[in-house]
Amino acid sequence: MRRRDFIKAIAGSAATWPYAVHAQGPERMRRVIVLLGLDEKDPEAQGRVKEFRLGMRDLGWINGRNVQIEIRFVGSNPDLVKKHVAEVIKLTPDVIVANSIPVMAALHPVEHTIPIVFAVVSNPVGQGYISNLARPGRNITGFSFIEPEIIGKWINLLSDINPNLSRVILMFNPEYRAPL
Repeated sequence: MRRRDFIKAIAGSAATWPYAVHAQGPERMRRVIVLLGLDEKDPEAQGRVKEFRLGMRDLGWINGRNVQIEIRFVGSNPDLVKKHVAEVIKLTPDVIVANSIPVMAALHPVEHTIPIVFAVVSNPVGQGYISNLARPGRNITGFSFIEPEIIGKWINLLSDINPNLSRVILMFNPEYRAPL
């Protein structure tokens, strides 16, 4: 094929693209519900919401145009978290974003079909949320906050920085551990 023929073919097909786009009809509105394990007035919560919305926009998901994003600030009260989880499951969104261990602990045993993406969840394999990091399985995937294997590396790094290091304290809240 000669170069001019090729250019004519591309130009001719490009002229019909707008008609093909209109023929497809409007895109279905997706629904994403974010369960944020922080209080609404918390500055960190506001920062996470802002960055989430910007990230979605950067990926082409515009709130009100092709996606409906609903943010729920559930705090850390286990009863309030369970209440919100039950309400969200009844709404059957396209995806649930679970942002905290208490939210995942409430979602994991009750939801098996709606896709769940977790964030700020430590040791999701050890907590039983996913089978392994490479292939999470079921309807759950996400971003791990802390993995137990990395803690040893942190201690090594701290002792490289301070060779006289003799004591390290790690604090966590065992109440938010999901039942295995």
